[in-house]
Parts: sequence; structure tokens; C-alpha cells
Amino acid sequence: MDDDLKAAYDHCMVIARSHYENFPVASWLIPASLRIHVAAIYAFARQADDLADEGDHLPEVRIAALKKMGTDLDAALHGQVTDTPLFRALQHTIRYYRLDAILFHDLLDAFRQDVEKTRYRNFDEVLDYCRRSANPVGRLMLQLFGQATPENNHDSDLICSALQLINFLQDIGQDLIENNRIYLPLDEMAAAGVSVEDLQGKQPHVADFVHSQTMRARQMLLAGRGLGRRLHGRFGLEVRTIINGGLTICNALLRQEIYSRPRLTHRDRLGMLARAVLRL
Repeated sequence: MDDDLKAAYDHCMVIARSHYENFPVASWLIPASLRIHVAAIYAFARQADDLADEGDHLPEVRIAALKKMGTDLDAALHGQVTDTPLFRALQHTIRYYRLDAILFHDLLDAFRQDVEKTRYRNFDEVLDYCRRSANPVGRLMLQLFGQATPENNHDSDLICSALQLINFLQDIGQDLIENNRIYLPLDEMAAAGVSVEDLQGKQPHVADFVHSQTMRARQMLLAGRGLGRRLHGRFGLEVRTIINGGLTICNALLRQEIYSRPRLTHRDRLGMLARAVLRL
């Protein structure tokens, strides 16, 4: 690896390690040889997410920036020389591991939707967003490790969609206040007697609705956990740790009387790892 490429991957690692996540990103559980490639994928998703959410730019400016990311990605994949560290690293990762470039475009499509769509009529619409915003990451990880079988892809989709739902449930207030977004199904909110104003005020009765949404995400995690048991070595350990992290957060959400974002403690993380080692 030449110095320029190494510097490009170093840039991606800095991005991956500079954002707090309840779920591990490019952690020590992943073999060192693959960690930089995971970081490149994460950095791409992180940059796209930031373009969709951060700053004071008008929606049309955000959309144009995301479209440019797609153009830059295609240019890199067609062999054009790029001075951008992210795309230099990503170009190498995608080519070396023959990753499906469509999955990266799915991510960009989801982030463009974040700019344009702030409400979801039903759970099918929420799941369609998850299919493009979260599931591609799991499938790309399976491709990196040479484990992208139909069964593994199916379970990975369940896990990634569940984790995305859990993130929504952690950030209800923040999404609404900062971006006027509600990722909860409006028809289910109405059936539960939950209004937008209720979400803004963190009313106690909203916790019952959040609990029902959390239970569905939890069941999806449990339905997909066979993936972690089928995968071996450090990758399997990483996947089982992530699943147990999601279950830990679900349990924390279910204990709350007024919803808020749980923070995993050191003890929580040790418990997640212990259960993953025991293949639980």
C-alpha cells in the first residue's frame, strides 16, 4: 500500500473513531486487515449522513451535495484518479473485495430521502427506508468477509433494520426538534392516541407506545440472531456483540417510564461481550 492510500485509510479511521456510537464501529473485534475497509464504508455513510442533517444549507444544496457524492463514487469506480481521501480509500476497498456498488447508492438514496421526507405513513414505509439506510451496511460487511449467502443476507437485513429502528426510538425527541422528522408509523401513532405534540413534551403515556415499538425491534433482532451463531471467528463475535448491544438498549428502553436515549455503561459492554463469547 502506497503512502497516499495509507493516508486515505487513516483519514477514514479518524472519522470512524470520532463519532460516538452505541454499536461498535471498526472495533478491535474485527481483524486488523479488514478494519480499514470497514472504516472506509463507515466514513462514506457518515459523510452522507452529515450532508443530509448538519449545517444550515437549504434542502436543494444538500440534495446537490449528495448527488455529487454519487457522481464522485461512480467516477472512482470507473478508474478516474481522485484526490479525495474518502473516495481514494473506497475505490480500493470496493475493487479489492468486489463490493456491490449499488449498496452505496442505496445509502445515498436514503439520505436524500432524509432531506425530502419527514413523515412515514405506516411501518412498510419505515422498513423501506431501513432497507436503504441500514441494510446495505450489513450486506457490505458480509461481502467483505466472504459470507454473503442468501440466508445470511436475510438475517443481516433483520438485524440492521432492527438496529435502525432502535436508533429511531432512542432519538425521537432529537429527530423532531432538530430536523422535524418522525420515523414512527403515523397510523400506529394515531391508533395509540399519540400526537406530535406528545412526542415533543415526552409525555409519560408515550412510553407505552415506545415500548410496543421497541418490542417489535427486539423480536426482529431475535429473529436474525442465527447469523451471529452461524458466523465463526472474530466476525461472528462482532456480530453477536452488536446484536447483544441492540438487545441491551431495548431492555433499557423497556425499563423507562419516560423515553430518553440510553447510554451503555462499561458494565453493559462487558456483558454484551460475555454473552457474545458464550454465543448467547
